[in-house]
Amino acid sequence: MLTARTVAKETIRYEEVAEPGLDAGRALVRVHNVTLCGTDLHIWEDDYPAGLPVVQGHEFSGVVEAIGNNVSGVRAGDRVAVSPMTYCGACQPCRSGRFNVCRNISCIGCYSDGALVELLSVPVDKLCLVPDGLALDLAAMAEPASIAMQAVNRGRPAAGETALVLGSGPIGLLATLYLTDLGVNVVCADTEADRLELATAFGAVDTLLVEPAAGFPDAEQAARLDQLTEGYGPGLVLEATGAPSSLENAIRLVASAGRIVQVGISARSATVSMKDIPFKELDLMGSRNSLNLIPDGLALLARNPDQARALLTHRFAFEELQQAYGLMRNRTEKVGKILIEMPAARARAREGSISESAVGSALSGASA
Repeated sequence: MLTARTVAKETIRYEEVAEPGLDAGRALVRVHNVTLCGTDLHIWEDDYPAGLPVVQGHEFSGVVEAIGNNVSGVRAGDRVAVSPMTYCGACQPCRSGRFNVCRNISCIGCYSDGALVELLSVPVDKLCLVPDGLALDLAAMAEPASIAMQAVNRGRPAAGETALVLGSGPIGLLATLYLTDLGVNVVCADTEADRLELATAFGAVDTLLVEPAAGFPDAEQAARLDQLTEGYGPGLVLEATGAPSSLENAIRLVASAGRIVQVGISARSATVSMKDIPFKELDLMGSRNSLNLIPDGLALLARNPDQARALLTHRFAFEELQQAYGLMRNRTEKVGKILIEMPAARARAREGSISESAVGSALSGASA
């Protein structure tokens, strides 16, 4: 079978390797679709702590080809997404139920070989059935959906309140979608107008275009926020950019007794007043990975297929990985999620089955 291994900075080597055998407690998954995220770009650029070489790919879906010692109810032929996170179960965070920040956490496709391969062996308990009616390409985004849902859940949202989501990239948009499902009034802010157009489609009741040179929010935007929050500010703010100034904005804008969830990741430092957090008595929380929410992410995508489809802006063949990463880095076009169509997905399309690569091809910015 064919695999793609990132062997050095910005260097992918395609290799023919033996197919994995079937072991007890594991399943063989024929990978159909892999989506890429910022972590993948960092790994490709050799700017990630796991190091190289590694087979990337941690957001993916496929079809179960065989299963060993099956006690999960999943059968050969089932469509699945796979939870890539592994944890020890023995450290203090795991014992307290916070295994998403396990001291010994790992992730296939980041710290061990992942899904940019034709056939992958995974633990049976990591298989998540794709709901009927949800296209397999969309199911590949269940992992980022789970991350967005974890961040929202950390913020303890209440129906009817107003939340501010800073950043309308994929995680911010998926968080907006979930918050809207929960009955929260969402305001989205971003530096790019096209992302804010998507945010409206994802349920935002208002959007704020951030122009750093002009200050944020400007007087007119501040008035709109005040109107939506009775002058108190949003009770919940999700920071999904990783920009230090964005966390500073969150602390400044959130209501007293409000909650801030930091899900955007950066190595940079923010300047935080030692006064605002205690004076407002804020809950400032981080969010990482998820508490096994990939089934919930699949359900969210199944309820909102049009919005999920809008996230997939580009498609590349397995053999075009270098071009895909190049686009992510250079951003010569507006990029949402990039989908890698594996050989199994293309073979299925050629055989005349339901073509999950053809649907939404008008959104594709790459060769098909």
